[in-house]
Amino acid sequence: MPQTQKDRPWLIRTYAGHSTASASNALYRSNLAKGQTGLSVAFDLPTQTGYDSDHILARGEVGKVGVPICHLGDMRSLFDQIPLEQMNTSMTINATAPWLLSLYIAVAEEQGADISQLQGTVQNDLIKEYLSRGTYICPPGPSLKMIADVAEYCYSNVPKWNPMNVCSYHLQEAGATPEQELAFALATAQAVLDALRPRVPAEDFPALVGRISFFVNAGIRFVTEMCKMRAFVDLWDEICETRYGVSEAKYRRFRYGVQVNSLGLTEQQPENNVYRILIEMLAVTLSKKARARAVQLPAWNEALGLPRPWDQQWSMRMQQILAYETDLLEYGDLFDGNPVVDAKVEALKDGARAELATLDSMGGAVAAIDYMKGRLVDSNAERLNRIERNETVVVGVNKWTEGEPSPLQTEDGGIMVVDPAVEHEQIGRLNNWRQERNVKAVEQALTNLRNAAQQGDNIMPPSIAAAKVGVTTGEWAEEMRKVYGTYRGPTGVSGAVSNQTQGLDELREKVNAVSDQLGRRLKFLVGKPGLDGHSNGAEQIAFRARDCGMDITYDGIRMTPEELVATAIADDAHVVGMSILSGSHLPLIEELMGRMHNAGLSHVPVIVGGIIPDDDAALLKKMGVARVYTPKDFELNAIMGDIVELAKQPETAAH
Repeated sequence: MPQTQKDRPWLIRTYAGHSTASASNALYRSNLAKGQTGLSVAFDLPTQTGYDSDHILARGEVGKVGVPICHLGDMRSLFDQIPLEQMNTSMTINATAPWLLSLYIAVAEEQGADISQLQGTVQNDLIKEYLSRGTYICPPGPSLKMIADVAEYCYSNVPKWNPMNVCSYHLQEAGATPEQELAFALATAQAVLDALRPRVPAEDFPALVGRISFFVNAGIRFVTEMCKMRAFVDLWDEICETRYGVSEAKYRRFRYGVQVNSLGLTEQQPENNVYRILIEMLAVTLSKKARARAVQLPAWNEALGLPRPWDQQWSMRMQQILAYETDLLEYGDLFDGNPVVDAKVEALKDGARAELATLDSMGGAVAAIDYMKGRLVDSNAERLNRIERNETVVVGVNKWTEGEPSPLQTEDGGIMVVDPAVEHEQIGRLNNWRQERNVKAVEQALTNLRNAAQQGDNIMPPSIAAAKVGVTTGEWAEEMRKVYGTYRGPTGVSGAVSNQTQGLDELREKVNAVSDQLGRRLKFLVGKPGLDGHSNGAEQIAFRARDCGMDITYDGIRMTPEELVATAIADDAHVVGMSILSGSHLPLIEELMGRMHNAGLSHVPVIVGGIIPDDDAALLKKMGVARVYTPKDFELNAIMGDIVELAKQPETAAH
């Protein structure tokens, strides 16, 4: 029988932001007019990693994967004509979360809002950044302190705000099994709560526990994913009660938002992605006990590039049809008492508890970062191996690959392109902002911020004060770097052992033969120039190249073209491979190729992988790039074969 009262729909969001604050504002207001009920802000990589738009590392990255926010003026433009007191805003921001929340609060106050009424979330999860996304700034210890600063401040001043969104989304993108996703996310939450516990009176701690929320991923294995969410609910309740003594059920409630899996979206037959997205959404909506509080869906063409407004609208309509046309919200939980579901949930919980026990024995999530990173690389390698061996079927990729061309892809490739002029214009606005602000007030605000950090005080109040006088994102982050230091995360590659054997014997023989010809072991340099922290592809290429017997160098993310060319010289590399998924491949590779030419390395073949449209691939080849790989090139052994051939005959690299 239907319930007497129909449930309210989840928050309907679209993850959006691009090019400029004003353009993103227009998109937000358009989406809200189309029925979106909350905002989900995507920031560009310089903003995420604490650089202003004119920093050398920001070159080519401004406005590409999100909106650039350098200062209070940008934040004003982003939320122009959007009353923040009435909005529920999610900001996907981590290392600079204290700063972006400070800017948000400053704009809300300018609008006349009562900040105690603000509702929304900052992701503010640095541990998963070390494991899977790469937008960290400071080492784990200080990062954990800043997470706690935000939570403590919000508890006292913005009580309806979620100060941390424990993010398992990118863990799955990096290859996590369901058990690993459960355990690593819950261990992260425990690390944060352990840090927060001494900061508040014991009687207030349960309410603070109740403000921790989660952001998860839902993959295509729909039954497993639905059971994973039910396992999350049970395990979180168990941890809150047994580890933290939280007795009130309302504070133990597992609250989460979701974006369904972008990793499984295919460049081949991209129209199939519509069905994938819909099925994945069902995993987080069908079970009332484990239903998401907010849902955002990728667009069908995200494997090709930046979706257009129409593509985002189509994904939003999926949510609206399920929430408003079907009778889903009229019934209780559809799976309670189901023996198959119960058994799967218990198995997932057992696996997660075992992994949690391992992490606890190591000292918790912060101490176990290297271990977790290695586990993710191993799991991702096995996932790719199963696809290569055709044990995991991906329609249109390794089975039923022939088909009609997609009419959804128009002459422009069915994606939106950010105008390169955007970066120049953003830098111009940034320079004007710096010239018009009160320099003495800025200097004093930065001094106060630095002193607070050095003394161990909560950095939120001085950050809000700095936002109001015009401090920039890069200036704020530089103070954090000065006090807390910078950090380079583990790659997870050095200790990994592959289970892949198919085709490797032949490849190893070829690598040995070419190495004999070259007079030393084939040297392959893998690099990630720019700020893109999506390192999964680079890690798997390095992982497989090592398994094939190549001598590899992979120093992780966030390298400049200058640093990579210096490494190529020092290592005397035979082949150089670059991975860029942020859309900044053209300016970064142009600089790399110029520096290689000037260094006398024009004979060394360069290969490039990323989300690269055909027109851009042609331009890269004109620059001298030997091979261009996109997500459709999933057979790693084929790429390894190309590397061997290029090392054998470097004079053909530019052809």
